[in-house]
Amino acid sequence: MNGLKQKYMLTSEIAREIVNRAEEKAKELGVRVCIAVVDDGGNLLEFRRMTGAPILSIEIAQNKAYTSIAFGIPTGYWYDMIKDEPALLHGIVHTSRLVIFAGGLPIKLNGEIIGGIGVSGATAQQDEEIAKYAISIIENQR
Repeated sequence: MNGLKQKYMLTSEIAREIVNRAEEKAKELGVRVCIAVVDDGGNLLEFRRMTGAPILSIEIAQNKAYTSIAFGIPTGYWYDMIKDEPALLHGIVHTSRLVIFAGGLPIKLNGEIIGGIGVSGATAQQDEEIAKYAISIIENQR
């Protein structure tokens, strides 16, 4: 049919591998985190809370994953984009599910967003390092 396009889909099996890799990296760094992987519509595919990870990080990890696919950019980009815009800085942060600090990344394959990952519980920089390591497995799926 004209106008239809095939798309890549993040499977639950790959989402589980991503979460396993994230946990592996977190252990290497000596931190306990929550890890969420969502599909390209923001629907939760896989989630893990490492023993001892902060309870509040459960929701933050899921929201980081969601935020990353909502605009297709890492959550860590948000603050720099809005910090000099008072209306956005004080208004958009009240938007449900939006996270404006690092740890959420879109998962892309051949330039297409196929999902997102959110990691929460360590520093924002460690969260992002864990997420980057975890989704590097996608590069091997081409």
